[in-house]
Amino acid sequence: MAPSQWQPPARPQWLQRLNAEADSFDLKNVVPLDKNSLISAACSATGLSQFGDDFWREPFEVLIKSIETDAELNLMGRLMSRNDILTWLKNRLQITDLLKRHPEILEQKIASPMFIVGLPRSGTSILFELLSQDPKFGVPLLWEAMIPCPPPESGSYTSDARIDYVDRVVTQWARAVPEFATMHEMGGRIPAECGLIMANTFLSDHIASLHQATEYSLYYAQADLTPVYEYHKVILQILQWKNPRRCWLLKAPEHQNNLEILLKVYPDARVVQTHRDPIKSMASATSLLGSLYWIRSDKAFDARSFEDITMSAATAARLESVIDQRQNNIVPEANITDSRYQDLMDDPLQCIRGIYSHFDMNLDKGAAINMEKYLNNKPKGKHGAHSYSIDAEEATKDRKLFERYRRHYNIPSEV
Repeated sequence: MAPSQWQPPARPQWLQRLNAEADSFDLKNVVPLDKNSLISAACSATGLSQFGDDFWREPFEVLIKSIETDAELNLMGRLMSRNDILTWLKNRLQITDLLKRHPEILEQKIASPMFIVGLPRSGTSILFELLSQDPKFGVPLLWEAMIPCPPPESGSYTSDARIDYVDRVVTQWARAVPEFATMHEMGGRIPAECGLIMANTFLSDHIASLHQATEYSLYYAQADLTPVYEYHKVILQILQWKNPRRCWLLKAPEHQNNLEILLKVYPDARVVQTHRDPIKSMASATSLLGSLYWIRSDKAFDARSFEDITMSAATAARLESVIDQRQNNIVPEANITDSRYQDLMDDPLQCIRGIYSHFDMNLDKGAAINMEKYLNNKPKGKHGAHSYSIDAEEATKDRKLFERYRRHYNIPSEV
């Protein structure tokens, strides 16, 4: 699918009616997204006023300016974006207060975390979900990743009141665009991507994936993400403080672009890079991103904001960059291994055993049984088929751009 070919699905009638009502509102004042209103509301809601280090302020201001200038949010979009931004601001206030009262949290060790990276729609999610069935791993669930304070506790981890609240928030996406459920399962207890954790810094691909905000996307692409990864680590320390995790299992496609920074913050990290025919991944990612933007805006979809996962030349450069980093030992081979989508589909447990072997880990019998049960209870297309088209002529033209990548990892064509 060429990005220009993507067409938005029909909205549910209830959402059409809701957005239509905005015609009678002074929308920017009814649902304000300005700096003073957002900060004041977050401080009022928490009774706190200290946000910690100031590195978040510039991206925060770029974001809210870009949303107003570029994103063309409808009523539902403004409501969702204001709620998101208030959540991230309140989190910062509460994290700063918590660390002031309990500085010992920063002494928590994050040992040998495993990160799943790769193009979106290349098998990162199913691999993440399968590996999370091994009890040796601890994964951040959506509810705790979205609202990390107060720190989760072992005794109430499965009954925390935040679970139901977050479940309602994240399943709202599929209620607004029902087709989204065929692409990505959501729920309060689903494993969370790191982008949601990083959103608390206001520098995150999660934020960029929600808004067609060009100025913000350009700013994010050039930003130094070192403090973002450092804050990511702080949040993991908070999450494991009262609910210990033996080894963190984490996932975000965007880590693929930032492996050098990731390994600077987590020198003993274990990285699993997924691989799939990029033409297939790009088409699926275009459909996913188009649907995400369509939840909040009527603006025509423009894939250039995410060109390194939706447009061929930039995507090929992203993939080849990791090859170069590995060949130059910027990313040491001891820290990284590979998972081909086709291998994961053909023989999931054998694929996982290969990953474990690279890192001198054992897949014990109980974990393997858990993974098999998970697969049996999650048949393909559980929530319907994710439909998208691929232009054969364009695929043939683009194939040459991915020749080095496909040869290097022996990636079969899916087109």
